[in-house]
Amino acid sequence: MDPLILSSSIVENFIAPRKSTSRKGENGIVLVVGGSYIYHGAPILSSLAALRTGTDLVYTCVPKINVASTRSVSPNLIVIPLVDQKLTLGAVKKLVGALPRNLHSATIGMGLAIQEKNSLLHLVKSLLDRDVRLSLDASALIPEVLPILANKNVVVTPHAGEFKRLFGDIPSNSISERIELVKQNASKYGITILLKGPTDVISDGNMTYLCKKNTPAMTVGGTGDVLSGLVAGLLATNRNCLESAATASFICGLAGKEIQDKLGLHMTSMDLIDCIPSVMKPFDKII
Repeated sequence: MDPLILSSSIVENFIAPRKSTSRKGENGIVLVVGGSYIYHGAPILSSLAALRTGTDLVYTCVPKINVASTRSVSPNLIVIPLVDQKLTLGAVKKLVGALPRNLHSATIGMGLAIQEKNSLLHLVKSLLDRDVRLSLDASALIPEVLPILANKNVVVTPHAGEFKRLFGDIPSNSISERIELVKQNASKYGITILLKGPTDVISDGNMTYLCKKNTPAMTVGGTGDVLSGLVAGLLATNRNCLESAATASFICGLAGKEIQDKLGLHMTSMDLIDCIPSVMKPFDKII
C-alpha cells in the first residue's frame, strides 16, 4: 500500500475518547526513564509532553543527581530516583521493584547515560513482560535491544544517525528511499519505526504514514524528547503503536508550525509543549 500523508481526518480516529465517568489512572499512567549529569532536561521535556497529551500520571525516573532539579521544574511530575548516576543493572532492578503495577506505557533513553547495556536490556524486557507499551529513543536505540522487541508493542523514534546505529542502514535524503528503508526494517523486526526528519516516516512494515513538517525552527534541542513523550502519552490510551506514533508525529508537527508562526525561528522545546493543548483540543472526545 502506498504511504498516506497524515491529516486531521486520519488522526482524529487514532485518539481515544475519554469517559465522562473515568477516574485518575484510567486515562494513562506513563513512565519516563532518562537523564544524566549533562542532559538533565531531556526526561523533563518528555514527561511534560506526556502530561499534555491528557495522561493522568507520569512517573519520571532520573539519576539521583538530577532529582532536585527535576522536581523543581514542575510539581506535576512524580520523580523516582535512580540509585546510580548511570543506568546499571542494580539500579534497574531496584527501579522495577518500585514501579506501580498498572503502568500503561513508558519511554526510555532521552539523555540517558547507560553504564551497562545489560541494564537497558533488563529494563526493556521487564516492562514488556508486564505488557507495558514502549517508546525507545536516543541512547536506548542500540542493536542489542532489537531481538527483545520483536512483535511487541514498541515504537522506536530515531533520527538518521540513530537509525544507522540501530539498523546499520543509512537513510538517504530521498524520501522514497527512506520510506522503503523504514518499511523493510519495521517488517524485519516486528516494530513500529518513526524516522524523524523534515518529513517523518512512520511504518509498521505494512502501513506507512508521512508527516510533512517543513518547520526549520524545530531543529532546536529537545523537540525529539517532546516527541518521545507524546508517543508514550498516546500509547497509554491506544495500544496500536502505528496509530500512536503517527498521531504523536502529527501533533508535534502542528505544534511546531503554530509556534513557528508565532515566534519565528526562536522557539524552545518548552514553547512546543505549551502549544500541545491548543492543537490537541479539537480532537478531544468525551463519551
